Amino acid sequence: MSTPAAEHGPADGIAARARGLTKAYGSGETTVLALDSVDVDIARGRFTAVMGPSGSGKSTLMHCLAGLDTVSAGQVWLGDTEITGLKDRELTRLRRDRVGFMFQSFNLIPTLNALENITLPMDIAGKKPDQEWLDRVIDTLGLRERLKHRPAQLSGGQQQRVACARALASRPELIFADEPTGNLDSRAGLEVLGFLREAVDGLGQTVVMVTHDPGAAAHSDLVLFLADGRIVDEMPRPTAEAVLERMKRFDVIRAQSDPERD
Repeated sequence: MSTPAAEHGPADGIAARARGLTKAYGSGETTVLALDSVDVDIARGRFTAVMGPSGSGKSTLMHCLAGLDTVSAGQVWLGDTEITGLKDRELTRLRRDRVGFMFQSFNLIPTLNALENITLPMDIAGKKPDQEWLDRVIDTLGLRERLKHRPAQLSGGQQQRVACARALASRPELIFADEPTGNLDSRAGLEVLGFLREAVDGLGQTVVMVTHDPGAAAHSDLVLFLADGRIVDEMPRPTAEAVLERMKRFDVIRAQSDPERD
């Protein structure tokens, strides 16, 4: 199922796309097909959520689009650059320069303060941050008074905000967020989702978020639903209630196909 960006309102092009994206693990009778010939377009300047039952392939899709995992077949582009077939060094440089990442675990360096954690990827690359942009990100995320604090001195929500700022600091073409609220309480989770929303609306970023939470998905512009390695549905302008109803249908279908499933 293809998801042309033009169907979801104006957007300045496509940030990432895949055609015939297939990912298989194992071989022979033990082969597991995680992604099955997926076609997808990620609209630039939009917030896209990816949802589906456990084992549906949503994290695998994100990892393949981000160049964190190889593909078994098909093609993936970041902007106009096809990343399938790139050598490891080229892929590493592309991820470093053009992609930002947020994960469920904050992945902050405990010996560095918040500012040092934010600028670490650019420091490693030997690049100076755009100070005006960096200041804007820091102020948007409300971190100005926490820059000298180390991770142990920050709350979970503040640590995830630092991780969000790190993903935004280099002004990447695309931010991938894998369950970014999974380790946060509801209040901190709402804060981070609000910041991701602001990154899209106020800072012009593009965000792709994998989540299992209908409330989190409701912050996006478009939800893509995966089942058995395929995109089976999509929902523009989602609400938490509508997403929850759609996810319940997955459970009904799976229960009907496998009566012994718990």
